[in-house]
Amino acid sequence: MLPVNIVSRQQWGAAAPKQKDSLEGPAQRVVIHHTALRCCKGLAECTDEVLSIQRLHMDERHFDDIGYNFLVGGDGSLFEGRGWGVMGAHTKGHNGDSLGIAFMGNFNNDTPSKEAILSVKQLLVSGVLQGFIQPEFALYGHRDLGATQCPGENLYAALSQLRSSA
Repeated sequence: MLPVNIVSRQQWGAAAPKQKDSLEGPAQRVVIHHTALRCCKGLAECTDEVLSIQRLHMDERHFDDIGYNFLVGGDGSLFEGRGWGVMGAHTKGHNGDSLGIAFMGNFNNDTPSKEAILSVKQLLVSGVLQGFIQPEFALYGHRDLGATQCPGENLYAALSQLRSSA
């Protein structure tokens, strides 16, 4: 499997987090989200989208940082959110032992791209190999753990494709 190429916080121009809490150990669960915003493709468009999500999370929702650990664009480009080993703010009551990965777009309407699915599969394998995710991790859609439509019908239906990678 190819090494995972992740656009770092520095590369996308992230604001510094107000505070940073570490996970207790390797993530036991991975929670898949959608941003419910527009889909993006290409470095420039997706960088703008990630920046606007971070601003929304920090300025309007008063989070310490962007809520997700990683985000993926429609072209499969991966972006470091809070990153490995850091507690996110993505699934109320379930952030202490999980990683949150957001697909950029609204998957009540859109279908996740093959490229995005493949990139997240590679990210999950990489996370396990590096010791950031438990080998026997559980994969959830946000709606499995809270009252929400997230990650949208079409992405929720595609979760089995991600489970098959692990």
